[in-house]
Amino acid sequence: MSALSELLASHTHLDSDQTGHLQRLVAEWQLFADLSFADLLLWVPVSGTSGDSTEFLCAAQCRPTTGPTAYLYDQVGDRISGSKAGPLRIALEESRIFRESDPDWEGDTPIRREAIPILFAGRPVAVLGRDSNLTSVRSPSQLELAYLQSAADLASMIAAGAFPGPATDREEAAGPRVGDGMIRVDDSGAVLYASPNASSAFRRLGFNGNLLSTPLSEAVAELARDPFDAADLDEMLTEALSGHHPFSREIDGGGAIVQFRAIPLYPRGESLGALVLLQDVTELRRRDRQILSKDATIREIHHRVKNNLQTVAALLRLQSRRLANPEARTALEESMRRVSSIALVHETLSSAIDEEVDFDEVVDRLLDMLVDVTGAAGRVQVSRIGSFGQLPAELATPLVMVLTELVGNAVEHGFADGRGGWVGVSGTRSRGTLTVTVADDGAGLPEDFSLDRTDRLGLQIVRTLVDAELDAVLELRKREDGKSGTAATVRIPLSRKDRGSLA
Repeated sequence: MSALSELLASHTHLDSDQTGHLQRLVAEWQLFADLSFADLLLWVPVSGTSGDSTEFLCAAQCRPTTGPTAYLYDQVGDRISGSKAGPLRIALEESRIFRESDPDWEGDTPIRREAIPILFAGRPVAVLGRDSNLTSVRSPSQLELAYLQSAADLASMIAAGAFPGPATDREEAAGPRVGDGMIRVDDSGAVLYASPNASSAFRRLGFNGNLLSTPLSEAVAELARDPFDAADLDEMLTEALSGHHPFSREIDGGGAIVQFRAIPLYPRGESLGALVLLQDVTELRRRDRQILSKDATIREIHHRVKNNLQTVAALLRLQSRRLANPEARTALEESMRRVSSIALVHETLSSAIDEEVDFDEVVDRLLDMLVDVTGAAGRVQVSRIGSFGQLPAELATPLVMVLTELVGNAVEHGFADGRGGWVGVSGTRSRGTLTVTVADDGAGLPEDFSLDRTDRLGLQIVRTLVDAELDAVLELRKREDGKSGTAATVRIPLSRKDRGSLA
């Protein structure tokens, strides 16, 4: 099924701001579904239909995690019109919540349907269907009553365009859900209701009293290890009570870490308090710290490996300068070039947040280095074409060695007579494959050249890396565009399971 944005673009005339409002609602509506114990269906009027013939398309669906679903099958993509769409038309045209008096039936399941207009900038743009499964109707508990009252307030806010909040440059990370813990406070910030999970979270912070009627900010101020955390939570709560949508805060106290998120309750333009969701994230933060520590250790290892490789390259350079034998000097210089190219990958990994490399940056720096060490500066133009993108370290290291040898061979053998020319290194991605080409306009391959029989060390290194490390395919041929020169192509599968399948 198409994404929400694609459905809206294909079937409605909604502009980007209206579409953004619906996307923010869908991002937040799990909260509303859980409080309502109901399925939520986003109904949008199909463009080209109006009045009694208006057709509605279900563009998104959300099931509750707190109760049974009303629908066994996904409703996204379904269309309704005529009398069945009557409640949706009323909600859309009159901008009011419409509740059917009698339950409807979906097979053997009785369903209570409710149509809530979704307003944006004072205009209804869509309808939110709230459909409740009535199979197991019973007297609600205190927790369920608190949930349903909060859901009614949110429904009024949706119908007034006050929920969700406006778009911001910052995105709220995945935060606590209703089932993790919920506290409802009045317009002064005092606790009206705290769910059992919310009370448990406060116990872990070290709170031993009764939360009811206690100002939430004062309770947190007594528990927070850092007074600035308590001040931040007080600021968050003040913003919510003023009708704003603040970002979540975390409180560290009593050996536990609890994340808080406050949602304003402004159903009719007046503050009824706020809904505070909270979750014990102690274990999550402990794991985050472990991951950060491991990442820092790995980056430090890459940094030290890079330094060691650069030291080896410097020693090889010093040794080559002391040799009188040209062949020995050339061999050491080639070894220095290979060591330096590997050091480039480790230098990039030492500053990366994960084990992936921006390979375009590596290639650019590699080509600059190769031009210098081969003495081709000013004579041979070496450039990158296209983009390699992000590559895992396990591919980046052997690939940079392959490029080192191929570019070095192109410069050394393609322009051996001292004339100028061009070498281009290109990378293209297609269907899980990275195709790397090193082309030049040099002298070209000898007539009797065979990749299988060549005794050049550089090409032997390339073949070994291509076969053993990259599971790729190497081709070395004359350029196909009719121009002089050579083109070396390496096709590399990017997924592990596909490696070896290109041969």
